[in-house]
Amino acid sequence: MIKLRLYLRLLRLLAVIGLGTFMAAIVSLMERCSRRDLLSMRQRLTRWFLSRLSAALPFRVSVRGELPKKPMLWLSNHVSWTDIPLIGMIAPLSFLSKAEVRTWPVAGWLARKAGTLFIRRGSGDSALLNQQLGRHLGSGHDLLIFPEGTTTDGSAVRTFHGRLLSSAIESAVDIQPVAIRYTRQGKPDTIAPFIGDDDMLSHLLRLFSSDISEVEIQLLTPIASASGNRNELARRTQTAVSDALFGQAQPCEPRAAA
Repeated sequence: MIKLRLYLRLLRLLAVIGLGTFMAAIVSLMERCSRRDLLSMRQRLTRWFLSRLSAALPFRVSVRGELPKKPMLWLSNHVSWTDIPLIGMIAPLSFLSKAEVRTWPVAGWLARKAGTLFIRRGSGDSALLNQQLGRHLGSGHDLLIFPEGTTTDGSAVRTFHGRLLSSAIESAVDIQPVAIRYTRQGKPDTIAPFIGDDDMLSHLLRLFSSDISEVEIQLLTPIASASGNRNELARRTQTAVSDALFGQAQPCEPRAAA
């Protein structure tokens, strides 16, 4: 039964990825014909696709908090690659990802077509990247970044780096803190984290062979970008996320995921 469940889940995942690839190809063709950047359309379609992708994952998801009513720079703790579809299904978002993802088969191409921005670790081009992020935010498009710079096992929140928050300050775009937590039978989930030397195939097989686990996503109170410099904003956001996960979480009513 476990193998049958695994095969059925993998088939569903492949069907969703196939649908996403077809949609991305159609939008790419439309952009070539119209000679226009259809980022807003790509964000909306990406949200629709990530909703279907999230439904194919073995998670029961609850979302708490209010969606922002204006464009924001979303900052979240980072546990697994699954954070991206789970948070991305909530609102039309673009993402900032490590440059290596660009070369991943299928997933890298889909990420590019979804409007993902890429960063190369240790490249020293943070000023240029901040300008790129600033243009993106200034055009009214939401953006999600993971300021820890890596994934964790979910037992703690690592330091939020502030070097990319200048884009929010200069664009007068506020910060939307996000806290994501994975649990299994009331305890921290040890299967969902994608860390260390883990590879995608091994993680997929392990995840899809397991029972359904719980994911809670909290949209916390926004932080005004004008309330401090980039390092202060990073510290305040990290504190808000850490408190929500391990301290006194903000009171909010659960709502169904979109």
